[in-house]
Amino acid sequence: MLNTLIVGASGYAGVELATRLNRHPHMNITALAVSAQSPDAGKLLSELHPQLKGVIDLPLQPLQDPAALAEQVDVVFLATAHEVSHDLAPQFLNAGCVVFDLSGAFRVTDEAFYRDFYGFTHQHPDWLNKAVYGLAEWNAPAIREAELVAVPGCYPTAAQLALKPLLQDGLLHGDQWPVINATSGVSGAGRKASMKTSFCEVSLQPYGIFHHRHQPEIARHLDTPVIFTPHLGAFPRGILETITCRLQPDVTAAAVAESYQQAYRHKPLVRLYDRGVPSINGVVGLPYCDIGFAVQGEHLIIVSAVDNLLKGAATQAIQCLNIRFGFAETQSLI
Repeated sequence: MLNTLIVGASGYAGVELATRLNRHPHMNITALAVSAQSPDAGKLLSELHPQLKGVIDLPLQPLQDPAALAEQVDVVFLATAHEVSHDLAPQFLNAGCVVFDLSGAFRVTDEAFYRDFYGFTHQHPDWLNKAVYGLAEWNAPAIREAELVAVPGCYPTAAQLALKPLLQDGLLHGDQWPVINATSGVSGAGRKASMKTSFCEVSLQPYGIFHHRHQPEIARHLDTPVIFTPHLGAFPRGILETITCRLQPDVTAAAVAESYQQAYRHKPLVRLYDRGVPSINGVVGLPYCDIGFAVQGEHLIIVSAVDNLLKGAATQAIQCLNIRFGFAETQSLI
């Protein structure tokens, strides 16, 4: 049994982590923690999320002494803001814990990236260079050896799983950047109350045009430029991405399908559509990335769908945990 701590357990991704780790046969949830300033500190997790009443009645401890908690646990999940993970991760790592960080604090090996897109100066270049990007289907060998796994963002997960096989096989035309139009439910903004995510205020609207921080994350890890436009939708959870590409001359739909089959034939958490395209309803509450596509001439449209809180956050983190410790990859996920 591995003892584990979830920091940020009261949030949407945090409670998904707790729910699935609670039924993991090799994991023991030792503690749940929140910021010492959080209004949730001292409450039971099941008070905030009643579906867990009688299932996980653990208190949300105020995180005041990370060193003391580190002595009690083997594994730490950080479902926290980027700057919080930036400060906490090295403390747990230096104590010998394996850390899975769901924030963006260690996803890109470039200190300038954090200044330009996250608004803080990165103080831990040593851990930034050691961090393994946790795109589970593609980085399993490195994840098996990692001390720090930087779990990808929800938008980047859906985009990269859709594009990586085709780029790897040289099927996309280099003269046209992939154009990613992505729509997310409001849970992607977290649990904190805001006018922008109030039900009566949310409409379908693009945001962060040309400047969203997930664009460079996607481009860096694909090693190709992309145009990425996120949208906020008036629904709770899920992400749907419609990606427009140009194929190399004479690349057929059959070649695209074969590329996906070769990449994901033995990857249980990616589901490929033989006909039609995915929807958000098909993935909400599930740990999968669903991918479908259509070809007309040299034009390719890919549709990729994930639950932003699961494959885009919590279940991908647990998938990485399973890979790291040699458990079945889908343990506690399906």
